Amino acid sequence: MKKTKANMDKILEELENVPIIQVACEKSDISRNTFYKWRRTDKQFSKQVEESMRRGTEFVNDMSESQLLQLIKQQRFTAISFWLKHRHPKFKEKVEVKHKIDNGSLTPQQAETVQKALELGQLASSEINKTNTKNNVK
Repeated sequence: MKKTKANMDKILEELENVPIIQVACEKSDISRNTFYKWRRTDKQFSKQVEESMRRGTEFVNDMSESQLLQLIKQQRFTAISFWLKHRHPKFKEKVEVKHKIDNGSLTPQQAETVQKALELGQLASSEINKTNTKNNVK
């Protein structure tokens, strides 16, 4: 029983470092089957796993944000663009629809127009991403 508790504690510790079950199991020398059995049969362990993974995810998020800020300081356009799109309301990608449909269904012509617009929007977005990628390759 003591060994099992020690193994569980080791997995919980590993999940706080890297919240990936496979990695935690490998570093703790415990099979994934055993891990999932413990998680299924031990409610307290299951709650501890969730908490360890939450902490681990926060840790990785903090590290990632720190790395992103370093890239922004290096004037990397993709990092700057990513930050602005996700953190600044002015730069968020938006889709605005300004049309009211009274009966709730589209005519065949309207459906075709919407489909073409969506395809063009995807193509334009794809081309912008390609251009940005080419311009930022060092």
